[in-house]
Amino acid sequence: MEELIERENVAVHVTAADWKDAIQKAGELLVNSGKISRQYIDEMILSVEKMGPYIVLAPKFALAHAAPSEAVMQTSASIITLESPVRFGSPNDPVEVVLCLACIDRTSHINELKKVAGQLMKDGMLDRMCRCESNEQLYELING
Repeated sequence: MEELIERENVAVHVTAADWKDAIQKAGELLVNSGKISRQYIDEMILSVEKMGPYIVLAPKFALAHAAPSEAVMQTSASIITLESPVRFGSPNDPVEVVLCLACIDRTSHINELKKVAGQLMKDGMLDRMCRCESNEQLYELING
């Protein structure tokens, strides 16, 4: 089985005060596993502040990311489900699942995104992710 998202980068029922906090929490998983520095979290938040909630790609789903930078040590992804949905100011609000994608360059992220998006956009997948009760259950669902 190819691992799309590593076990330590998956979390369910995360409490977030608002959209910034949701991005922060998804990013912290990658900081803790040594994939990004905290600077990348700031860059993701700044990206939404500058360009609006374009990262909310579908109902319930946000793809947090920023341009490749030196703040990314390794191309990677994390995913969280939220205890309570948060609003980003998008027609697709509220968001319940945040996928954080960090890439070291402009080309590697395309392949990563295709693999992850292919799995996440399967029919009913977002609802199944939201129903996961443990990190392990979400990890198995995504990587299964």
